[in-house]
Amino acid sequence: MTSIKKFQVTFDCADPERVALFWCEVLGYVVPPPPEGFASWTEFDQSLPPEQQGSAFACVDPSGEGPRLFFQRVPEGKVVKNRVHLDVRVGTGLVGDERFAALDAERARLEKLGATVVLVQRADGFNESCITMQDVEGNEFCLD
Repeated sequence: MTSIKKFQVTFDCADPERVALFWCEVLGYVVPPPPEGFASWTEFDQSLPPEQQGSAFACVDPSGEGPRLFFQRVPEGKVVKNRVHLDVRVGTGLVGDERFAALDAERARLEKLGATVVLVQRADGFNESCITMQDVEGNEFCLD
């Protein structure tokens, strides 16, 4: 049996570049180099038919360990809760007040990038605490 080690997470969105750049900031990801023969992604995008321009964007983990994130433009807006979401691990290795302080600091940083808080769950002992947020287009994710 073959074991799959690499995978991509795909987001439907209205503005792929905007959402991708948000996630670059959240995760420390980068925009990959443009295809061979193009000096920039803008140049590549302008080579596409008008209806395809701005329709997709991607970002990658510079270490090569995390999954590629792909963002594709769709005509419909988000109307219900995500069935899949990312958990951004912030307080790993911390406990108690130190863990919640780390979560709170990351929440504040992400709010400056355009994220919004949906729910703050501060569990007994703080080890199961979680902050549910939404990205710049309303996709849910958790800080834990």
